Amino acid sequence: GELLKKIAPGRIIVVIEHDMEFVRQYADFVTVLHAGRLLAEGSISEIQANTQVQEVYLGRNASEEVA
Repeated sequence: GELLKKIAPGRIIVVIEHDMEFVRQYADFVTVLHAGRLLAEGSISEIQANTQVQEVYLGRNASEEVA
């Protein structure tokens, strides 16, 4: 991740990653794909708050309480 920060100035870096902790640390902009199609784009906070992303990847709205 630190290497990405060193080489990023003045460049567009594309990383395909499922490790959300890594994404939270290093991504400025996130694109979420599902079944080969665009599901959502935005900042990490926008993606985490997106109900479609929550439903597809968590199977439910993350704000719902687990019984």
